[in-house]
Amino acid sequence: MHRQIAGKLTGKVTKWLVLAFWVLVVAAAGPLAGKLTDVQDNQASSWLPASAESTKALDKLAPFQDQNDIPTVVVYHKASGLSQADLATIGDQLDQVQQIDGAVPAKAPDGRPLPAGKALPVQVSQDKQVAQGLVTFNFGKDGWNKLPDVKDKITAIAQLDGAEVYVAGPGGQAADSAAVFAGIDGKLLYSTVIVVVVILLFTYRSPLLWLLPVVSAGVALITAQGVIYLLAKNAGLTVNGQSAGILTVLVFGAGTDYALLLVARYREELHRHEDRHEAMAFALHRATPAIIASGLTVILGMLCLTVADMNSTAGLGPVAAIGIGVGLLVMITLLPALLVIFGRWIFWPRRPMFDTLEPSATGFWARVGSRIAPRPRMVWVVTALALAVCSLGFFQLNAHGLATADAYTKDFDSVTGQQILIDHGLADTSTPVQIVANADQAGPVTQSLQGIDGLGRPSPPFVKGNVALISVPLTDDPTSKAAFATVDDVRTAVHAVPGADALVGGGSAINADIEKASARDNRVIIPLVLVVVMLVLMVLLRALISPLLLIGTVVLSYGAAMGLSALLFRNVFGFAGADASLPLFVFVFLVALGIDYNIFLMTRVREETPEHGTRRASLIALGATGGVITSAGLVLAATFLVLATLPLVAFAEIGFAVALGVLIDTLVVRSVLVTAINLDIGGRIWWPSRLDRGEQPTPLEAAHEVEALDA
Repeated sequence: MHRQIAGKLTGKVTKWLVLAFWVLVVAAAGPLAGKLTDVQDNQASSWLPASAESTKALDKLAPFQDQNDIPTVVVYHKASGLSQADLATIGDQLDQVQQIDGAVPAKAPDGRPLPAGKALPVQVSQDKQVAQGLVTFNFGKDGWNKLPDVKDKITAIAQLDGAEVYVAGPGGQAADSAAVFAGIDGKLLYSTVIVVVVILLFTYRSPLLWLLPVVSAGVALITAQGVIYLLAKNAGLTVNGQSAGILTVLVFGAGTDYALLLVARYREELHRHEDRHEAMAFALHRATPAIIASGLTVILGMLCLTVADMNSTAGLGPVAAIGIGVGLLVMITLLPALLVIFGRWIFWPRRPMFDTLEPSATGFWARVGSRIAPRPRMVWVVTALALAVCSLGFFQLNAHGLATADAYTKDFDSVTGQQILIDHGLADTSTPVQIVANADQAGPVTQSLQGIDGLGRPSPPFVKGNVALISVPLTDDPTSKAAFATVDDVRTAVHAVPGADALVGGGSAINADIEKASARDNRVIIPLVLVVVMLVLMVLLRALISPLLLIGTVVLSYGAAMGLSALLFRNVFGFAGADASLPLFVFVFLVALGIDYNIFLMTRVREETPEHGTRRASLIALGATGGVITSAGLVLAATFLVLATLPLVAFAEIGFAVALGVLIDTLVVRSVLVTAINLDIGGRIWWPSRLDRGEQPTPLEAAHEVEALDA
């Protein structure tokens, strides 16, 4: 049977056919993968469901404005005060900015067009230190990438002696982001590859072996990107910079994990079988069920995201699932073929020789198991309590969104300009609250806004057909909690106007709805992921007790990671808060990926139990899988830490929290907590299965028996 398996995938002929197949796939997918950036949609408005009020408002706003309009604010700050001559110069400069290619003809707040080439009048703060002008640009649907050039043109025009000039508003923020993130996909890929290569070099201690997992992961990434591009272009799949970046990390991180497990089992079988094809057959037969179960767990966990209200979150589910699925397929087909093609010498200088002892049997993790065996109950109780204490830091997590000033790990001109406007009492004219209502109720709707804190002066109603638009500037940062609270107050007021059918939209309303949708997704998807993972474990292990225990340990790991991360975010890194989606993303990644290591361990325990009993099998499994699981955890943690190098707080927090959780799960939960529980409970973990109903040795007796077997 094993020779038949080897003949199908890694035989003397078929191994070359498998290699040729993947070469053709990469040749076809490569050009498509390079176009993935072209189909990304990074506009916040496209992330929301159709049921959100701000989304409904966008439909009614269509006659009044183009969704591709990009309001851009030019901010002048002069500490000594702006003179009348300065204001005249600023007005002339704004008129020049208004003439830049792509500028939309300016309109007064009531909708009247201004003379050609004229910008909106300059607004000046009461202390005469700050002035702002608003110019809107439109370059079509995919024109945001032109904003860095526009910003350069603006800064070349806007020069004033003794004053600092900033380009702010949505246009300024997009320009800064586009400049900073230019080529970020390539940088993220290169950084991830370097991290993986370094860890594999230390793991394998071979100058050549690391090439095969890395090449296989590269094939998987290119193929996945090509498939995702086709779905985004032709099937409406939402892909943004966040999901594209996470895809790179997931494919390399999880794919390398699967490679490590397969290579470790292959090397183990090379000590037992002289023919490398036969050794690979045994390795595939023994390791593939665990790899497939792990991949399936991640795929199903990611697909749970499709029930999210947030389109961006729902889109991440299929993107991640495709990446994991392709990576899984590559690692159980292409990688085995490559390993057999290159033979034993690829492991040089530590070539695994036939009929020699596998070194993991007496390695570090085997000794750890011997230390746990004398008092397993004390070990798992103390470990669980320590993790529970770490979880208390969760109460310090402020996952209610980030204001613009707090969203980046470095200073941006657009953020500084926005803060200057707020500090000097100027309302934000670039991102107003936009109210659309029935035209005959425009007056009462405007009156209902009186007395609401955080608002500037409402514009006169701009009427088209039966719909009126009322724009109201905000006095707070449009991305702040204060602005969201103001949006809620505005909605309460205008919804109370009879017959108005009023809807509240605009940038702040969109961000407020994003936060609400994210909170809803947390409540729905987290329990769903737990149920799905639980069912997969029950099918894999054919038991009830062990899946319940494993789920409990992973939840403890998640709680400890989030608790410690929250404390570090606030007290060490100085982050003001976290994105509302952080708890969900970290949970899905840690539970779906973290359970992999328990699957790798427990499938080996189940494999060894019929011959050795559960307690002895647990120690054998820890010694055999400890090294590879630790290496896999380090790879996955390091790849997620690459996200923390990006200048976005949301990315940094996801990367750090997932990396910390993976390390906790690998070094503490899987190696110590799960092993100690197995040793304490023994064969009862397989209930209701009759896998191990015989007389169980004590944990210490099991450790002595394992030592005797090794000897």
